[in-house]
This record gives sequence, structure tokens and C-alpha cells, in this order.
Amino acid sequence: MRRLAFLSCAAAALAGAAVAQGALAQGRDPVSALRGHDSNAPIDVAADRIEVQDRADRAIFAGNVKVRQASLSLDTERLTVAYSSGGGIQIRRLDAAGGVVVRSPSETARGNFGIYDLDKKLITLVGDVQLRRAGSQVMGSRLVIDLQSGRAVIDGGAPGVGQSGGRVTGRFTVPQRDR
Repeated sequence: MRRLAFLSCAAAALAGAAVAQGALAQGRDPVSALRGHDSNAPIDVAADRIEVQDRADRAIFAGNVKVRQASLSLDTERLTVAYSSGGGIQIRRLDAAGGVVVRSPSETARGNFGIYDLDKKLITLVGDVQLRRAGSQVMGSRLVIDLQSGRAVIDGGAPGVGQSGGRVTGRFTVPQRDR
């Protein structure tokens, strides 16, 4: 049975964005700090309500949904889990909607919607995406994290859509130096 690794998504994206500047300066691709996250760790889910739709092979968690895996967490208003049931339950995809917040001990990512495709090992956050780490922040319209490579890409979206005005924006902390 495939285990869920949904929570590594946003943290991986933030880590990838935060290390991009240093990695590019050294001529290598940015890699997420969560690349070694234990995606086989047990998943705990709590919600106000669950609806199982066996004929559609999905379960819907609604109301103050909290997901935990190791040191990562996901909070949202609604989570749809798509699965196949041939030969045991195989989780295929997680769709989160409504104020999606993904946290690791060092990063936080936010978006309006989140999609985790377990087959492709891709996590996508869309809509007013924000990534924060150690006082730095990157904002855009869409974030895609490849869990195999650890690479995160943030897009600004079409001009006029969302708060970023079609561009990726960021604010980065600078180490304080002696003068």
C-alpha cells in the first residue's frame, strides 16, 4: 500500500525557492531540504466530517481538516482523497481546497488549492501562493514541486490575475554584516 507524502510538498517548494539563489550561484540546480523526508511515515487525519464514496473511489474530509506526517502538517477546509480499490486501497491523489497551509519545522507554504499526484510525485499549490522560510518570502500564482528531484518552480500567472500581477515576487533576508 502506497503511503502519503503530501506534506513534504510545500515545505519542499519553500526549501527549493530559498536555496535557489545559493545553488544557482554555485552552478547547480536548487534541491529541496526535504528531499529525504520519510514519505512512508504514518499519516494522521482529523476533520469535522468524512464522507466515503466507495463507488467513486474517493473520501472527502471536510471542516477544519488537519493532516500530519512526521514533522510536516497540512491544514485545509476540505480534502478529497482519490484511490483505487483493486487489490487493496491505493491512494492516487489528494486535492485540498480552502486556505491550504503546509508546514515543516523550517518552512510554511500557503495557497488556495493544493494537489498531490502520488503517481507522478508532483505537488501543486495554486492561487495566491506564498512560501516563507527564515524571514524570506516568495509569492506567485502557482507552485509545482517535483518530489523526485526536489526542485520547486513558482509561476506568476497571467497578468492581472492574483496579487502578484503576473510576476513572481520575493523578499529575502540578508545576513547582517559588520561594517
